[in-house]
Amino acid sequence: MAASTGFNPYKRDLPTAFDAIRKLLADGHDTEQVFRIMRALNGPSMPKNYSRLLSTPEGRRLAYLREELAERLCDPTYIASFAPGTVGAAYRGFLEKTGYSADGLAKVSNLNQEPVVEDAYMWFGRRTRDIHDIWHVLTGYRADESLGEAALVAFSYAQTGGKGWAFIAVAAALKSWRLTGSLAFARAVLEGYRLGKRAKWLLAEDYDVLLNEPIDAARERLGISEAKRYLACNPMEEWSA
Repeated sequence: MAASTGFNPYKRDLPTAFDAIRKLLADGHDTEQVFRIMRALNGPSMPKNYSRLLSTPEGRRLAYLREELAERLCDPTYIASFAPGTVGAAYRGFLEKTGYSADGLAKVSNLNQEPVVEDAYMWFGRRTRDIHDIWHVLTGYRADESLGEAALVAFSYAQTGGKGWAFIAVAAALKSWRLTGSLAFARAVLEGYRLGKRAKWLLAEDYDVLLNEPIDAARERLGISEAKRYLACNPMEEWSA
């Protein structure tokens, strides 16, 4: 089935990754380049993570259901249903503040306007994409083209093992060091990686259940700690929903 997409999603493509990171560092708003990097480098991690998902009964249940999260997260009634103080309410606030949407993320990630492929690994890749903004909410990392995204991609590398995440995080940290001469940015990015390593594996979560949890309780259950170095770089921000 994967052959119908016109590329091999499980093989690394370094030339494409280097071309994309050059363009992304020149324009942090060019989100398309993020997904070019993901396609170029993250493929080998999908079979590994999918196998990990299947290693637990709950993971096998999620794989059996194979729900397309983007469809659910684009339903206004569903998004409006979350009680105050929950992860879902914080996610709703995130969408309202940023103007982002799950379908917008899906569209920009679909670089060649390809149809949805009925393939287990590709489904898992879409699922990983669709929960990215929920991870912003859980970690407290702001969705911007600078430190918030760089720290979250480092967190994501720790969680997924996808080399594309590491590539972006390291490149962003090196750019900041080159421009400012300070290691504060790089230390906050490294903190993101360490927090991701310590946290529970978020790819196996049932997000319908998680979105209805109180956000403080969810963070405690998942082992997601306060990003102190990140907050030190952004003193006006708070560890909150």
